[in-house]
Amino acid sequence: MAPANKRKASSQAQYWVGEDYREDSSKPAMLRFEDSLPRLPVPTLEETSKRYLKSLHPLLTKEEYAASEKAVNAFSQSSSLGPTLQERLVARANDPKHKNWIADWWNEAAYLSYKDPVVPYVSYFYSFRDDRRRRNPAKRAAAITTAALEFKRQVDTKTLEPEYMRKNPIAMSSYQYMFNCSRVAAEPADYPIEYGPDGNEHIIVMRKNQFWKVQTHISGQQLNTSELEHQFSHIYKSAEQSQPIGAITSLPRDQGATARTHLLEASPSNALAYKDIESASFVVCLDSASPIILEERAHAYWHGDGANRWYDKPLQFIVNDNGTAGFMGEHSMMDGTPTHRLCDTVNALIVHNKLDFENPSVRSSLPPPTVVRFQTDSKSLEDIASAQKQFAQVIASHDLRVQAYQGYGKGLIKKFKCSPDAYVQMVIQLAYHKMYGKNRPTYESAATRKYQLGRTETTRTVSDESVAFCDAMANHEIGREECEKLFRAAVAAHVKYTQDASDGYGVDRHLFGLKKCLKEGEEVPELFKDPAYSYSSSWYISSSQLSSEYFNGYGWSQVIDQGWGIAYMINENSIQFNIVSKQLGCERMSFYLNEAAGDIRDMLTPGLQPQAKL
Repeated sequence: MAPANKRKASSQAQYWVGEDYREDSSKPAMLRFEDSLPRLPVPTLEETSKRYLKSLHPLLTKEEYAASEKAVNAFSQSSSLGPTLQERLVARANDPKHKNWIADWWNEAAYLSYKDPVVPYVSYFYSFRDDRRRRNPAKRAAAITTAALEFKRQVDTKTLEPEYMRKNPIAMSSYQYMFNCSRVAAEPADYPIEYGPDGNEHIIVMRKNQFWKVQTHISGQQLNTSELEHQFSHIYKSAEQSQPIGAITSLPRDQGATARTHLLEASPSNALAYKDIESASFVVCLDSASPIILEERAHAYWHGDGANRWYDKPLQFIVNDNGTAGFMGEHSMMDGTPTHRLCDTVNALIVHNKLDFENPSVRSSLPPPTVVRFQTDSKSLEDIASAQKQFAQVIASHDLRVQAYQGYGKGLIKKFKCSPDAYVQMVIQLAYHKMYGKNRPTYESAATRKYQLGRTETTRTVSDESVAFCDAMANHEIGREECEKLFRAAVAAHVKYTQDASDGYGVDRHLFGLKKCLKEGEEVPELFKDPAYSYSSSWYISSSQLSSEYFNGYGWSQVIDQGWGIAYMINENSIQFNIVSKQLGCERMSFYLNEAAGDIRDMLTPGLQPQAKL
């Protein structure tokens, strides 16, 4: 195998991470590299201070920056608390019991102790392209389930080939939270619950808010696609409109924990119903809607009707009455890249007919699906009513638009000799600048899965270079050549920060770790009290890219009320943006994204515009 990307500990970090990747033949194939993956580094205080100040410079006034610079420099002095916090963090990173110094802290702080509803603030979605051979929803659901079960088989047997980043293997640890798992609402923080695959060979199917348990294996043999279609058809014929128990998983988490307790207290049998759902391989939601346009599909998969879902499950496939389909994920223990691979694989297996989807045999001994029933009381019914009311209010406060830009895609971007991701980030920055006349803190997710238990780091998109480019594009006295020069500098700066973040040398996780090392009674350093610390991590744009030729949509929510959630896919000949905000004007942002994409293309194509000015 190729050696890991090494950094010199003497100058770049206080934690050694370099090591050649080794295959452990005693481990199953999926996990054969896990123990030889490097451990997440701890950057030096000097390194993070320099990068942090650089990220602040384009966001602050001269006076604000001077105050921040003073706070950062004071934090790093030997007489301050900064070096002590750094020593504690390095000690944690070197402790053998912590494979990844941030993993437990991050899972709890970013997700499990988060009190807002998981929908729409944590959940995310993929919208699948149509399957012309399977307009019948039972057929579509059966094919998706067959393909998902094949992927599950590879995960359960640990035969799934590891993923790679720049030809090096990356962590596969989060796959343990993919199947037969659930998030559980609790106080003071939620927790994940896992079940082994043995004895839990079933899925949960939801129709008209009713839960159905479908065995996926009978006498050790997986149901074929025709048998699964038979089961789904039975549910379509037999399902009755039911109390929307699933609505309680849309509640704010503290209320959700109370609602769970109420439901468990309503009847002893409800514990078994909970177990059936939480131990299920995954959920298939058979919706009564028939979405057509991309916005309709996005709403269906991002949040649905607030009833025919179990939002705490990490995997929910949604199939509509018109055969359209998509996926909804819960984010707490697993980021988007594993579920992206799952859904991309599921669609690829179906599109290219890689499995036996056509076997017509249906065993006569096939047991019918069984209804999973909850017993409710007055408290539970009040919780359900409250959940539905709050869900309707939260969703009504949001706006969503899809900008399916057909002008070009990564094919042309590569001809411009640009990183497609950095290019689209500049499209987003330019669109925001067009709308507001300035740039504000922007988050892009960078994967740190090259490290053991790795998840994400923040790429801070706004740089001196990106602001200079956006300002130049707004100034019609500046010519095309100068704008292109500034654009390419902005792209290069973004590529550099993204690479550093993926290598574990971003700003945000390190500062988070240092703050977590404060002990009770110790005074919070000025760096963390500085308004710029809070402002620079207030994500006015939360962005990320996951691309698939099998999807026609992907997205999630904004993270602050004044901000935007902009998910994007870069396909060969198109760019798609999913734009969400709390009524900030998604239609206008969609217009500006379209305009910005055209402006940059024209800027990079001499002859389309006069040389004097854009």
